Formats: sequence, structure tokens, C-alpha cells
Amino acid sequence: MNPTPQRETRRSEPLSGVGLGLRWEFLDEVLEGPEIGVTFLEVSPENYMRRGGYYPAALEQLKARYALVTHGLTLSLGAVDPPERAYMQDLRREIERLGSAWHSDHLCFTSAGPRKLHELLPLKFSHANVARVADRLKRVEDALGVPMALENISAYASAGRAEMPEHEFICRILEQSSAKLLLDVNNVYVNSRNFDFDPRAFIAALPLERVIEIHVAGHGARESGLLIDTHGSKVCDPVIELLEWTLERTGPVPVLLERDNAIPPLSELLLEVQELERAYRRALGRYEERRAVGA
Repeated sequence: MNPTPQRETRRSEPLSGVGLGLRWEFLDEVLEGPEIGVTFLEVSPENYMRRGGYYPAALEQLKARYALVTHGLTLSLGAVDPPERAYMQDLRREIERLGSAWHSDHLCFTSAGPRKLHELLPLKFSHANVARVADRLKRVEDALGVPMALENISAYASAGRAEMPEHEFICRILEQSSAKLLLDVNNVYVNSRNFDFDPRAFIAALPLERVIEIHVAGHGARESGLLIDTHGSKVCDPVIELLEWTLERTGPVPVLLERDNAIPPLSELLLEVQELERAYRRALGRYEERRAVGA
């Protein structure tokens, strides 16, 4: 099999269906085994860039079999200081090497000056932050050479007195930049429970035509009732229901299953992917019905 034509075909076709976040725990199994039945794999490039040897070679082999999409953790889009130029150059090379059609990162800050905080920390919903993040997105997009997508985060406290609600904050940033939206429906659900709002109304207020990808994951609960976005359990039924409701309105955008903690065997994850695929097909059936009646 010649891998090059397959890579070009995957790059040119729009992504749809359900993908899986690639993790160290099952990298070898995916690499050495048969096709695992996902339409794409999502890769955090910070885990692979500036490395040599096994890992770049492994990703090259996976690139011949699967579409790869990059999703970052360290751009710190909401930080006062911009990312370092050398880091941006290395990140661009890694995105180009993986062939990702876009790159995504979170609407948050993860650094303060030179200090890396290793947390996705929320921003104040302010006009000043709208302007700074929108400008940062345009500069990052130019530097990386691919479209940028912004992911909404889960939060557990408000970052100062808000000047607007979160959905408006996201909308204004997207309006003032060319960025797309990576909509994490689990994060919306977690926040809706913690801050007492309607998750469907929140999603309906977003520019759904800008959604380029959707994330789902599992969460946990504290004794107090606070939900924590752990990525350490199976996606719960209310989040799957919210996913279906969203897909009915976005149409066939790609959906990504994330799992970062208490990672089960790959076979168990793939059963969950199959469950999400069934939800995906149900939702797209209703999406087509809505289109047919002009809803």
C-alpha cells in the first residue's frame, strides 16, 4: 500500500464521524494492530514536538492510516504575553508534519510570564479580553499557517466581575477574529450544572455555523455536588443527549472522544466510540429531517 495518496485523500475530504484522542497508553496497540474503526485521531503536538526517534516515526505511520487533527494545551491564548517565537515555529513544523487541517486550543490562560501553570485557567469575561484574545488568535493563525479553533473550557469559579455572559464573550471573540469554534459539550454541561444555566440555550446562542469540531468526555462529582471535568470516566447519558441535540443543529461535524485519566483498555474505549457513532447517526437523521422541513 502506498501511503501518500491515502494521506492526500484524507486531508482533502471534510472530517465527520467520531474520532479518538491519541494517548501514550494505547499508542503501540493502535500502531501495531488493525484499523480501529475511527475516522480520525486527535494529537496533542506538544507531546511529540522536539522529539526524535520512535515517536515521530510512529506518527508518520499513523498518518498513513488515519486523518490526524492537532489539539493544543499550551498556547495560553488569554495570557498577557504572547507565546515565544521559537515555540510557535516548532509548533508550526509539527502541525505541518502531521497534516492537520486546523489547530485548536483553549479559551483560557496557562502561563504568567515565563511561568507555566499547567492548568486551563478562566478569563474574565471583559471587553479588554475579547480584544486581546481575538488579536492573539489572528496572529497565531498567521504564524501557524492553518485555521485556528477556540475551545470553551470548564470552570469552577468566576474570574472577576463579568462584563458579559460567557456565551457572548465567546461570540464576540469569534466575531472579531477568523477563528472557528471547537465546542466541548461536556464542558458546557459541567458549567451548566455548576453555574445553574440551561446548556441548550447556551449552545443555541453560539454561532453554530463556526463549529469545526465537537469534544465529549466524562466528568466526576464531588460530595458538594460540584462537577469536575476529569476526562476519567465514560461519557454520561445527559452529555450524549446534549451532543445529539447539538449535532441536529450543526450537521456532520467531527466528534472527538477524550480520555485522559483512568484510561481503560482500548477495546473498551472503542465500544464507547461505537455508542457515540450510533448517537451521531441518530442526530444526523434528525438534522436531515429538520433540513427537509426548513427548520
